[in-house]
Amino acid sequence: MHLIWPAERARPIDDDELERLYTSPDRERWLAVNFVASADGAVEIGGLARPLSTPPDRKVLRLGSDLADVLLIGATTAMVEGFRGVHPDQDTLDRRRRHGLADVPPTAVVTTGRSLPPDAPVITRARVPTLVLTCASVPVPTRRAWQEAGAEVVVAGEDTVDLAAAVAALTRRGLRRIDCEGGPHLFGALTGAGLVDELRLTVSPLLAAGPAGRIATSPLVRPTDLHLATALAEDGTLLLRYLTRPDGPR
Repeated sequence: MHLIWPAERARPIDDDELERLYTSPDRERWLAVNFVASADGAVEIGGLARPLSTPPDRKVLRLGSDLADVLLIGATTAMVEGFRGVHPDQDTLDRRRRHGLADVPPTAVVTTGRSLPPDAPVITRARVPTLVLTCASVPVPTRRAWQEAGAEVVVAGEDTVDLAAAVAALTRRGLRRIDCEGGPHLFGALTGAGLVDELRLTVSPLLAAGPAGRIATSPLVRPTDLHLATALAEDGTLLLRYLTRPDGPR
């Protein structure tokens, strides 16, 4: 893997430096969002992001979850992708212990209730209790069903999920390094709420065409300026890290 930006530091990098680049800073909160898109901007093929992924993308995606306190994901994405939380192998355990992290990061799922059944794999197959971030308008029986399936329910907001309150609830639990794995509606809402600190975008060497959407979907919000922190390239895959905080990790 080659570091190609910053240009004055362009050179091959090893796994130790790659890990350092993807380690979130020691802040009160750091929220990084991960996405892969084709070279022509498609965010999925056949409804799934997985066909766009490449070995370099999977390497940095794994680093993101390995070095996080909590994974954040939208309920629809969790269901479509069959997400079941983190099941660490020995390499992940070694990395997390080296950084002083819990062996298994919990998953936090954002939902207004309609798209997350209580038997969802992200709840029933998780190694540690999943946090369901929801709102007060969700019926009590639905919330109780999540709890009975093993989840911890966090109510943030009335008719919709108040993402600022939900993220604050995570940080109060000591879950400060937040690794978001989509989907586009959640990313758009997080951006609109001013909660995104870093975008980790993989550009896959593929032309997908078709009707696929973009990585962020939301009502019109004020554009957010980004600072390109690093760009890596391997086997045609481009790995970009953009910061919304210019004093973030480089």
